[in-house]
Amino acid sequence: MKKVVIIGAGPAGLTAGYELLKDKKGEYEVVILEADNRIGGISKTVNVDGNRMDLGGHRFFSKDEEVMKFWKELMPIQGQNSLDDEKLGREKPLSTDGPNPETEDRVMLVRDRVSRIYYLKKFFDYPISLKLETFTNMGLIRTIKSGFSYLKSIFVKKTEDSLENFYINRFGKVLYSMFFEKYTEKLWGRHPSQISADWGAQRVKGVSISAVLKDGFKRLFKINSKEVETSLIEQFWYPKFGPGQLWETLATEVENLGGKILKDYEVTGVNIKDGKIVSVECVVRDVIKEIEGDIFISSMPVKDLVVAMNSKQPIDQNALAIAEGLPYRDFITAGLLIKRLNLKNKTKIKTMGNIVPDCWIYVQEPEVKMGRIQIFNNWSPYLVKDIENTVWIGVEYFANEGDDLWNMSEKEFTAFAADELVSMGIIEKSDVISSHQEKVKKAYPAYFDTYKDMDKLIEYLNTFDNLYCVGRNGQHRYNNMDHSMVTAIEAVKNIKTGKKSKDNIWNVNTEKEYHETK
Repeated sequence: MKKVVIIGAGPAGLTAGYELLKDKKGEYEVVILEADNRIGGISKTVNVDGNRMDLGGHRFFSKDEEVMKFWKELMPIQGQNSLDDEKLGREKPLSTDGPNPETEDRVMLVRDRVSRIYYLKKFFDYPISLKLETFTNMGLIRTIKSGFSYLKSIFVKKTEDSLENFYINRFGKVLYSMFFEKYTEKLWGRHPSQISADWGAQRVKGVSISAVLKDGFKRLFKINSKEVETSLIEQFWYPKFGPGQLWETLATEVENLGGKILKDYEVTGVNIKDGKIVSVECVVRDVIKEIEGDIFISSMPVKDLVVAMNSKQPIDQNALAIAEGLPYRDFITAGLLIKRLNLKNKTKIKTMGNIVPDCWIYVQEPEVKMGRIQIFNNWSPYLVKDIENTVWIGVEYFANEGDDLWNMSEKEFTAFAADELVSMGIIEKSDVISSHQEKVKKAYPAYFDTYKDMDKLIEYLNTFDNLYCVGRNGQHRYNNMDHSMVTAIEAVKNIKTGKKSKDNIWNVNTEKEYHETK
């Protein structure tokens, strides 16, 4: 029996553990080490007095049918209406013999995707749609300028050596300046001209004005197509109690199959012998514990992994310099339980309490620091303790560990978030019932600084035959949950078959490797 040590109990780590154990052949002893006392990574759900926070917002949708099947087997699709759909008379595609979310908890809901941009104190569709409301909100002069700007971008292409040029080539400079420039700078703390175009290729993929037009044409004439961009989907799956519920369910499955999940085990050292990793050292309540293994799967930040290697013995100093220079963006969210929102629901979508129907609101207003607002009521009615009388929101900020925003106390930070909402006219301060703060370090691996030399670091990491790097932070790529899971699935395939090349693991988040044709 080979002992497999998995670092990190997020989507990638838990998926790897399950894939190793599911055959029940007893070939692998699996130990998962989690630095936090909660599992799920950035996909965890936090319970605050019966109100649940989804850190970052997570839509369960993938072009990879293997992943969709994986999710559905863990949590079956609802067979009857959820609380809000039943009360509002909203129709959803239901699964024959699926569970009733009103009486059963292990259930995946079908939710409507509504995400809009808040700019000029008005709502714009996200991604931008070319309809009358958009042009009315923009005004005649902005509309004309954006139209000519887009036409110019069709015939005059910029070299895509930055994220700025990536966006301009797809939307024109005017729309880029309105809807991408300032938000991107909020997110990364860098101007888009300083960020690699790789981020756009990873996250925005095929979204552009032409893609929006094509999608709108198909919807207008009811042309069905599976070739829909991820950002344009209209419905998605969502666990009854948030994404963390699915990962907690998967963790239970791993343990039922004999796997061990050790929480509060922070890996700080990696021991190497004869070109292989032989053990890791963890800080456990101020005590150092050594965990030996035959195979190691890491989803911890690759920067921290390489630094941990160097802490135990000298390693390649060029690889160390690249790893130490990899940038990240940290994340803070303020959970605010409020009596009401001042925003008016002017859509045709029915909602509980007639609140705006958005899951996410992207805040483009330059005078505030907030990046997004989540309205948890719309993700799932079961995230909110009193869905009839309260609105539970998450106000999201992007920060750097140690900066002024990060160093605020919880009381200071939640008050700051509430004040920004008040300044925008979205809430009244007197309507805030309670608040909560969550911080996530290294939430977003960034595509600048030494990232340009990432290929050299990958080449070095691949010299360790028994090390497999998976997941968002494990590969320093802005992966979605499904991408992270596929990296783990591919790693396990390599382990079971003895495949030496790891290209299939590092490249799963490219369009070619995204399993669109399955």
